[in-house]
Amino acid sequence: MARAEAGAGWPASIFDPAGPYAGSVTLLSWILIGMAVAVFAVVVVALGIALFGNARLQKRLGGTRLIWIGGVAFPVIVLSVLLVYGLTLTRNLTAPVPADAMRVRITGEMWWWRVAYLDGQGRPYLLDANELHIPVGKPVVLELESNDVIHSFWVPQLSGKLDMIPGRRNILPIQADRAGVFGGQCAEYCGGPHALMGFVVVAHEPAAFERLIADRRAPRPQMTGTGADLFRSTGCAACHRIAGTDANGTAGPDLSHVGARRSLGAGILPNNRGTMTGWIGDSQSIKPGNRMPSYKMLSAAELQAIATYLEAQK
Repeated sequence: MARAEAGAGWPASIFDPAGPYAGSVTLLSWILIGMAVAVFAVVVVALGIALFGNARLQKRLGGTRLIWIGGVAFPVIVLSVLLVYGLTLTRNLTAPVPADAMRVRITGEMWWWRVAYLDGQGRPYLLDANELHIPVGKPVVLELESNDVIHSFWVPQLSGKLDMIPGRRNILPIQADRAGVFGGQCAEYCGGPHALMGFVVVAHEPAAFERLIADRRAPRPQMTGTGADLFRSTGCAACHRIAGTDANGTAGPDLSHVGARRSLGAGILPNNRGTMTGWIGDSQSIKPGNRMPSYKMLSAAELQAIATYLEAQK
């Protein structure tokens, strides 16, 4: 619960949909649960009759006729109807979305997420990591890819789950009908710290979303000082990118807006200077197996300087 309250991306209940795509999945889930309860009740009653019923009742309800009706005809009819209804109910997950819908490319990595906002020609115009911002009330098309192994993208309150397969691009629509922060999670075991591969979607009212994107696309003056110098000299810039600077690494998450994110480490820590300092100093103790080395050789003052520099990247 603490992780979810920190906005760090822990998935919420599938029974609290915040948009039409998740709503159809939730309704189908309730129907399946109801049917499972009904079948369980029938089985319990039948078992009770078989064990404790009188001989006359057992004889009346037994025989091959009941097997053909209850064991063959009934399941075939019910499951066929459920299949057709389920496909009809969730057809919005595969229905075409408006051609001008917002598009974002999400790329699964071991064990974090690349985020690229795309223009009308499919070209990235804004980069981020582990966090996605969307406008309320509008469908958003996600282009899901993977750079290494199979991952699975899942934000339960906004849509169903879909695998991210190397060499293939899968399409998933999401939509939020209310403003809020919605947690997600990789839903396919991908080795190592798979369970610590969270994601955050933040839905804004349309006007607030437009202001956010405009602010992030605006040119920013380069920051100087001890933190910026250490970021370069310790090798951080070789793996990470910060827009408007000479840091253009692509091996790790884009840090252009890391100071504004709600979480660190792909959804496992709330984002503040203390957690930032701890993550830089010894990320392996926090998320064992991740691909960022620990920087235990840096002093507390140096770690604080880098954290302060990154905290300002908004």
